[in-house]
Order: sequence, then C-alpha cells, then structure tokens
Amino acid sequence: MKNSNYFYGGNFGIERETLRVDSHGRLAQTPHPFGDDEHITRDFCENQIEIVTPVCHDIDSALESLESLDKKVRDVLREKGESIWLYSNPPHFDSEDDIPIADFVGDHSSKRSYREVLEQKYGKRLMLFSGIHFNFSFDQRFLDELRPEGEDSRTFTDRVYMHLYKQLMVHSWLIVLLTAASPYYDASLDGDGRSGIIMSEYTSLRNSRRGYWNKFLPILDHRDLRTFTGSIKKHIVTGSLYSASELYLPVRLKPRGVNSLENLAKNGVDHIELRMFDLNPSASVGIDSRDLHFTHFLMLYLLSQPDIPFDPQAQEKAVREHKEAALLAVSHELLERGEDILTEMEDFFSDNNDALSIIAYEKQKFEERKVCNTIADKNIFG
Repeated sequence: MKNSNYFYGGNFGIERETLRVDSHGRLAQTPHPFGDDEHITRDFCENQIEIVTPVCHDIDSALESLESLDKKVRDVLREKGESIWLYSNPPHFDSEDDIPIADFVGDHSSKRSYREVLEQKYGKRLMLFSGIHFNFSFDQRFLDELRPEGEDSRTFTDRVYMHLYKQLMVHSWLIVLLTAASPYYDASLDGDGRSGIIMSEYTSLRNSRRGYWNKFLPILDHRDLRTFTGSIKKHIVTGSLYSASELYLPVRLKPRGVNSLENLAKNGVDHIELRMFDLNPSASVGIDSRDLHFTHFLMLYLLSQPDIPFDPQAQEKAVREHKEAALLAVSHELLERGEDILTEMEDFFSDNNDALSIIAYEKQKFEERKVCNTIADKNIFG
C-alpha cells in the first residue's frame, strides 16, 4: 500500500462557513451579495458566507484557492462596510429575528423549504455555528492497484470508503481534540435579552452536546453501501429525518454530482467529507494547513487498520466520545489514547519526514490539553 506512487495522492476540497457582520460587529442584515456564484454561496442563513473551493490535487492548492476566494469575499464586503466573523461561535444578536433563513428562490426554492423545516425542528440559533468541511478522495490509480483481481471496481471503491468512514467515525474525537477552537461564546446563544462573553465548559461548542446533532441518534447499517443507504432511507420514510442532509454526523459519504441519497445509492461513493473542524481564528483563512495535512495522514493510517464491526453500541460510543472531546476537561483515558495513536502514526510514517514533523506538531497539543484539564480541575473559571 505505502509503496504505491499514488499513496499520498488524491483530490481535496474545502468548504468554509463564516458569518457576515456589519461595522459594529453585529450580524449583517443585507442580502447575500454574491448571486449564484458556485464557489461563494451561503448555508443555512442569509448572513452566512460559504466558500466552496474547486477540487484540487493537493492540500496546498486547495488552501490557495480558499485564500483567493477569501480575498474576493473580503474585498466585496469591505465596499459594503461589512466583514467576515472568523469564529465558529456567533457574535451577539438580539433575537432569532436577526437570523434570516437563506433566501433561495427559483430552481433552488426547495433549499429554503428544507431550512424552514430545520427552523421549526431545531430553532435558528444552531444555524449560526460555522466551521470547515474537508473533502477527500483517493487517487483512482491507487484504488486500482489495491483492488483484488476479479473484484468489480465500484464495489471495491465503495468498500474502501465504507471502511474509512467507520474508522473516521470511531476516531472523529481525535480531530475534535486537536482542532477545537471555540471555548468562548456570547450569552445571546442562551436566550434573547442576554449578553456578555461566557467561558464555556467546552473547547468546541458546535461539536459538544449543545452543537449540531439530531434529536435522536440515527443507528445505521454499515455492512455495505446498499445497507447503509437503505438504513438512512428508513429514517426518512418514518419521518425521523427530513432528508439525508439532516443526518448530523461528523463524517459523510458523498457521490459525484448531485448530493442526494439516491445518487449515492445508484452511482456509489465519490469522496468522503469530514465536518468537525472549528474555524481557527489564529489562521488567516480559518484553518491551519498542518491540521489538514495531519487529517490526510490520519486517513491513510486508518485505511491500513483492520475492518471493524460498527454495531449500534460502537456507534453510540463514537458519538459519545466525539462530544466528550469537545469538553474543556477531557478524560485522561482519551488523552492517553490520542497520544498512543499519534505514536503509532509516527511508526507508520517513519520514512516520511514531512509526516513526522506534522505529527510532532499535533502531539504537542496534548500538552496544552493537559493544561486545560488542570485549569478545569481547579475550577478557575467555575
């Protein structure tokens, strides 16, 4: 596997959500200023900007594209007296009236209808949480080299991505632990008429139990792509989910072209999407390149691990640990497991100095998290 010339290759894309704010740092109440630009859109609310990079052949190119689109956004907003809010948690707002649902019309009016359903189901405050989604697919030549002789290409590709999906779901807590960046929030998130900055018990509010989760834990069947999409469909048919887009889990399997469950079931997996990254206010475009490179290395490492039975109990544990990793005070057991995984990755990538440098950077964060635990244990903020 590692001897392949295509092992480190692939396709990469970044989606970044931010909020538009006016000159007073309040949520902008103007219409989305970028029309139908496919690379600069909005997600749930009209005052949110979502940048979608083209598909790139390496992470650095994806980041260059993000930087270029980010500059375009900032230039246009500057002329309007607006700017972007580069934090995952929103600024102060008076009420949900300050959160207009994205005004999709015409051929896209169904998007607005979907968001109106979400408003009724979850409230609009959740819509303000912003973050980064990282999209990845393997180089097809790499998959062709891995594929056993006689096995259908699509069947094998779907099997590889299902394997990686399960591993990433089990280890999503590790990415949260290393990229959480939103411990402070404005009290207006707690209710109308409230204000003031609060130091929460979480390092990442949007990944915590207060973040984007369904009203129930959707248990899925991961034996293969057919049973997987079928189990999602059952939740939709019973009314538990409005659509597959309402499946609020930290990892998604995505098809090429139209993002629909039907397309995924019919045409198979094109790429995998990781949805747990906080906006990093210390990085100029909201994400540190080292975190994306580490995540790529993590996916390659996890691909090499044995397949796992991702039964209902394992699914419940994965979500529970994901939420736990968003706490300021993380269990010592989770920290030790994280350090062990990075040590195993150092051995796996022992012949790659670039990977070792990235892993060392991430490993240092565990020392910082231990300090957070000490602070929480002493109740300095309590």
